[in-house]
Amino acid sequence: MGKATTAYIGIGSNLGDRRGYIESSVKMLTGAPELGFLRISELIETAALPDGDHASYLNAVAEVETELDAQGLLKTLGEIEALLGRVREDRWGPRTIDLDLLLFGEEIVNEPTLTVPHPQMHLRSFVLDGLRELDSDLVHPVLGVAVGELAKRVNGRNFALDPKRPQLVSVAGLIGVGKTTLAKKLADELGGGILREPYDTNPYLAKVYAGQTEFALDSELYFLNWRVEQSDRNVLAAGRVVVSDYVFERGLIFARRLLSAEQLDSYEREYERMAERSESPVLVIYLWDSTQICLERIHNRNRPYEQRIRSDFLDLLMGDYERLLAEWKACPVIRLKSSEMDYDDSATIEGIANQVRHYTAMHVVSAGKRG
Repeated sequence: MGKATTAYIGIGSNLGDRRGYIESSVKMLTGAPELGFLRISELIETAALPDGDHASYLNAVAEVETELDAQGLLKTLGEIEALLGRVREDRWGPRTIDLDLLLFGEEIVNEPTLTVPHPQMHLRSFVLDGLRELDSDLVHPVLGVAVGELAKRVNGRNFALDPKRPQLVSVAGLIGVGKTTLAKKLADELGGGILREPYDTNPYLAKVYAGQTEFALDSELYFLNWRVEQSDRNVLAAGRVVVSDYVFERGLIFARRLLSAEQLDSYEREYERMAERSESPVLVIYLWDSTQICLERIHNRNRPYEQRIRSDFLDLLMGDYERLLAEWKACPVIRLKSSEMDYDDSATIEGIANQVRHYTAMHVVSAGKRG
């Protein structure tokens, strides 16, 4: 026995008397001689992961103190699960009780039977909300991010890593904010592919920026067709990381700003038909900055067709992006301020790439690994 460690345990049940099983597990945690039970968060009901096929769960997070090591605590949790009728068959199957070791002080454990912090805790709002209810100052030992910020990234949703999906990471943000630069550097760091908007090949774009609005629909349809061809779920490889310098929904943002009512009606019909082919991202990185900084970058890179862009137009686009991402439910969103990053610093890019890895199936652990 040594110094007491504060640990956090995820508790869940979706079979039988769910509340009763949770209450019984808490009594057992309280009565275990090697544990000091401190607190439990409020119960939260959530759909079963990964696809909601099973009955919904009641979940909570418990805080304990123990002089056991992480493996010793894991053993105790397994014994309580067994006493409450837990049967380990299907990884995602129903269970009377599930006790997951989420955090063990600030320790990082990577062993054949245990990973701490829990390898998918940052994807689960029911875990993150429970943790910040108990201690809002908690920081994820690997990601170095507070649980409150991690909760904002998932926006009230719960996600599971899926290696069978293409691992599409989309960088979103204003014109001139640095999306393409970041996307290229992340793709290189992660060993993945890159999908880029075809600004240089769009034959209508310069005409639109020059005020020839009759070409606006052609320009947006050109972009739409290109995005669909790039992000087609039947083309992208399962499990492979690909980084795009756009989010697919960008098309609607620009169409609603640039097209006439008649043009927009045609565009939205085509968008709805084609969007079904496009793979959704597993992670969005929202790169943002002040519109003035973005405008300065636009002028400095000196693309002739962009020189008529004004700050009031960028202000409108920023509002559109903020509204889109405030309601975003498809995947986690990481927000980064462009002017606070050094794109030429390898440590900066490596740090962002490490965050990205934990939101993709590059971070999947084996089904038999407990944690």
